[in-house]
Amino acid sequence: MLRRNNDLLQVLVALTAVLVAISLYSVFVLAPTEPVMGHVQRIFYYHVASAWVGFLAFLVACVGGLLYLASRSLLWDMVTAASVEIGLLFSAIALVDGALWARPVWNTWWTWDPRLTTTLVMCLYYSATLMLRQLGGSEERSARVGAVLSVVGFVNVPIVFLAIRMWRTIHPVILTTAGFAVSPRMLVALLASLLAFTALYVCLLWVRIRVARLTQDTSALRHRMTASKP
Repeated sequence: MLRRNNDLLQVLVALTAVLVAISLYSVFVLAPTEPVMGHVQRIFYYHVASAWVGFLAFLVACVGGLLYLASRSLLWDMVTAASVEIGLLFSAIALVDGALWARPVWNTWWTWDPRLTTTLVMCLYYSATLMLRQLGGSEERSARVGAVLSVVGFVNVPIVFLAIRMWRTIHPVILTTAGFAVSPRMLVALLASLLAFTALYVCLLWVRIRVARLTQDTSALRHRMTASKP
């Protein structure tokens, strides 16, 4: 079973590498240079993909938290914790590369735009979630705290997505009721990046859960060895 899982993971890693290569080609070769912003606009493809992975990861964490509260299975706690970590990482990347994009376009690294502000609040919340898990005490209590916070925190995710539609903002709107507001080749590059980053998320989640299970098994073995000593 373990060998089969390793083989599946290797296939997934190889597939992810291919998708990333396709994404790089699409972004830097296939996609045209934006006439106003120039080459800096190419950050857009990975900025959106990073934000998407953040949303996806927090959704998975929310579902994992609900399933943990319903079943008390530590596997779902591992999924929740791992997904929060990955979601926080990619949301932070979205903030950083967004600032790199904003500097030459908006002439500032940061503005209290509704989308940026709600994203920052989201990152701070999930950072606090990870810290509170460490202060939860017992393994069961930490898992319960993490599950509840992950479920409650997801309320902010739709607000982040809808911020540019709910309030007046300078942040561009890409997805409209008429479709994507980009040229066909730009859309190909964007979709390739979204697909590559999604596969990367699945890889990272898989590996992080494996690390968590190995850590749990090691701790249990160490506890048994300590208890068996005279």
